[in-house]
Amino acid sequence: MSVGKFITVEGIEGTGKSTNLDFVTGLIQSHGYEVHRTREPGGTPMAENIRQLLLDNGQETVPPIAELLLFFASRSLHLENTIKPALEAGRWVLCDRFTDATRAYQGVGRGLGLDRVEHLADWVLQGLEPNLTLLLDAPAEVGLERVRARGECDRMDNEALAFYQRVRDAYLSLADAYPTRFAIIDASQPLDGVQAEIEAVMRPYFDHN
Repeated sequence: MSVGKFITVEGIEGTGKSTNLDFVTGLIQSHGYEVHRTREPGGTPMAENIRQLLLDNGQETVPPIAELLLFFASRSLHLENTIKPALEAGRWVLCDRFTDATRAYQGVGRGLGLDRVEHLADWVLQGLEPNLTLLLDAPAEVGLERVRARGECDRMDNEALAFYQRVRDAYLSLADAYPTRFAIIDASQPLDGVQAEIEAVMRPYFDHN
């Protein structure tokens, strides 16, 4: 049985990930493939419990290094219990964020450094990276304005503008470093333009699967 494709969707807050994950799910299904949609942190019952620890606005401060380790603990559960079995069964996996988010948010945004992130990534991922990463990109001030307009914010939504600017810059640097895996999508344009770009980027993956 052939191994499925692994597609991730990345971007700072307010870039329309949820809406476009719906679109990509339908696009994959329309080409006759079974898709398992998941998210990080989360994706398994135990990993979802870790997600609550990471995102809740609790009374206890979460140090950056604890945040980093929790993300990778969640990711290890997610990989072994959800992502790898789905790929090995021939399903496509569509994931809302993956290790690139940790590189951008914790490695650069929190200032922990990419060396620490890559050390953990080597250990946990064992070489597994997405076939395609769709980076929904918009200026940090645009994303932050959209998030604030939604109302309720989780712990990761409550950072200053400078934090999201660092994260956005980190994502763009990753896209430059891995151009064959990343596709930058202009998420500041109207939705139909965003989805036209996504469909054009994904077409070769359907043609050559």
